[in-house]
Amino acid sequence: MRGPHNIWRLIRTGATFERTGAMGVALEAFDTPVPLRMAARVLAWPFKWLGYEGDPSQPPVVRALSALGPAYIKFGQIMSTRPDVVGADMAQQLRVLQDKLPPFSVEVAKTQVAEELGQPIEAVFSGFSDPVAAASIAQVHKATLSETGETVAVKVLRPGIERAFRKDIDAFYFAAGMIEALSPASRRLRPRDVIEHFEGVVNGELDLRLESAASSEFSANTKDDEGFQLPQIKWNLSGRRVMTMTWAEGVPLGDNDAIDAAGHDRTILSERVLQLFLNHALRDGYFHADMHQGNLKVAANGDIIAYDFGIMGHIDEYTRRVYAEILFGFIRRDYKRVAEVHFEAGYVPADQDVDEFARALRAVGEPIFGMDATGISMGKLLAYLFEVTERFGMETRTELILLQRTMVVVEGVARSLDPHMNIWKVAQPVVEAYIKQSIGPRAVGADLWKTALVMARFGPRLPKLVEAALIKQSQPEPQNRAKPWAARFTWLGVGLLMGLTVASIGLHLG
Repeated sequence: MRGPHNIWRLIRTGATFERTGAMGVALEAFDTPVPLRMAARVLAWPFKWLGYEGDPSQPPVVRALSALGPAYIKFGQIMSTRPDVVGADMAQQLRVLQDKLPPFSVEVAKTQVAEELGQPIEAVFSGFSDPVAAASIAQVHKATLSETGETVAVKVLRPGIERAFRKDIDAFYFAAGMIEALSPASRRLRPRDVIEHFEGVVNGELDLRLESAASSEFSANTKDDEGFQLPQIKWNLSGRRVMTMTWAEGVPLGDNDAIDAAGHDRTILSERVLQLFLNHALRDGYFHADMHQGNLKVAANGDIIAYDFGIMGHIDEYTRRVYAEILFGFIRRDYKRVAEVHFEAGYVPADQDVDEFARALRAVGEPIFGMDATGISMGKLLAYLFEVTERFGMETRTELILLQRTMVVVEGVARSLDPHMNIWKVAQPVVEAYIKQSIGPRAVGADLWKTALVMARFGPRLPKLVEAALIKQSQPEPQNRAKPWAARFTWLGVGLLMGLTVASIGLHLG
């Protein structure tokens, strides 16, 4: 239910932050202006007694987010990868939210596993450990298969997690609606569409069968990627609320001391994380969209191991080309081309001035390229871009939300390994390789060939389609005297498609 009763949930959010002492800490971490800090504290203080108490042993912000529930924990997980936004100390505190939340009972987990698999747990596993990791939606147990003795990881959803997320998302929808109603200027950001996108992502996480399928597809795409590993799904021991996979042995990517002790080169690892993500996003259009340190390990041979595939991102070929051209334009400092790409993709309204937009983008890019490597930040770039797009009336692109968010998270992970990493220098070879492959004569030939294949499938139906169109045009339609033009466009379209077919066949035969 997305009605006014959600005001209570939002009031409780502010009250919880005030009661746990997180309000002041969070406002300071985000460098909030002093007047706004004072206003927030004054508004929240009268309701302080309504807030959740949380675990007093935890730091204030972690305590508040943990008490408020899984959706808020997800936000904290993202911020844990952004020490440049919230500070190094706060980021370190928030890492607890990645995989060190309070677990639920191992007996409850065993009961769920037995019910899901339809057989006693002793018949499947000869050993089943206490939780080794606990996150906002599920927890993981280390187990041994009775039949083979193989060590596996068993992921089990938290009891009642679906209802908990439903409450949070309903409150977010209500807040988004209120924002749109009270601030017309915010409508270009499409807050309700953003929440709808988030809801779709979360629903995918709440069905472990979908996560198993995502892992399988991701594994097929990346099987030849050097320096990258994925655990393999045990399909016969997985279901909606339980997922079993091979055990991933390695050092947590968030433990720099352990990485150093194991003799791994953190500079190489930081570059590999970023380049792997860009390869998956641009080459495959399918990427791990929750790449924080809690979901990554380093194997003994230096390979990066990824797991937890509840949130995966997908972008189509056209969007990948647009994204790559924008990145490539910034790397080459060709701001006019970056501006043109925004207009060609329809990201900026056509009534705006492309040259003026290019100058605004130059104001975004040049200061960043003038910085030391430690100051070059994707987070800052996106913040500056937000200001520019607001000025030029650009709407939020919901299909890019997950991509942009993951890019920021991955940059945070890479910088936690090597604070001096230059993201543009590391990204350049990947983006250039994709540009050469996807934009140019070979790409045009491939596109024409795809058109020919479509024509081949619909070829037998074309005569009937044309005949139906002609019959329709021959019928009198007094309300539309310009209709004969439609027949000309019909024949023009058929001729164009036939021309593309012949051209594409000529290219591939030649």
